[in-house]
Amino acid sequence: MIEALYLSRIGLRVLTVFDGVSLALASPQYGGGYGAPAGGSTTSSSAAPAASAPADTAGHHNVQVGANGLTFEPANITASVGDLVTFLFSSSTPHSVTQSTFADPCTPLTGSNGTGFDSGVTTGTQFTINVTDASKPIWFFCKFPGHCGAGMVGSINAPSSGNTFDNFLSNAKQIGSSEPSISDSGAVTGGVGALATAGPTSASAPAPSSTGGSNSSGAGRIAVNGGVALVAAAVAFAFAA
Repeated sequence: MIEALYLSRIGLRVLTVFDGVSLALASPQYGGGYGAPAGGSTTSSSAAPAASAPADTAGHHNVQVGANGLTFEPANITASVGDLVTFLFSSSTPHSVTQSTFADPCTPLTGSNGTGFDSGVTTGTQFTINVTDASKPIWFFCKFPGHCGAGMVGSINAPSSGNTFDNFLSNAKQIGSSEPSISDSGAVTGGVGALATAGPTSASAPAPSSTGGSNSSGAGRIAVNGGVALVAAAVAFAFAA
């Protein structure tokens, strides 16, 4: 009888500690996924928001390509010499970022002034150019059949009067279904006013912040290690009692 009661005391103390560890691991501050979240519901009826490019950082601009239709978002940006512009391609429909001219928005830039950059037709990738001349606008379009004539064009440093982005867009839409058929031979590096030094690369998930990801996993390790230590201490205490 005495031995049974003694073992019961040990079991109760150990179970109490294990319950404490479970509660700690379930706590949001440790990233706990044990049990249902507050409110009891694990689903949401709200619609998913429209896709958008990651926030710009100093000297780095992000443009979403085709995520919400035949658009570049934003369609016109202001950039300085040395700035990077990264185009993030949708994974659903093929698109390209192909440099052109204001007068001929749906035809790749070639000629005595140089050859324009071109990502090639791609999906689910990202393509970056480096602005080398901010004094002149840079025009580009999607060369996938039918996209440019539907208005899928964009610009960098378009002026607010004269050859504006709106006029460039109007030029493209006037071409409509008469846009030329352009073969795709992959990416073209170089460019006029902006340089591409490489073709598209695989899009990667955003890197965790310096405090977010590491703290979450660290908290989990602290909770588990701490729980094990508490269990060990409880067992030792019970035997010593």
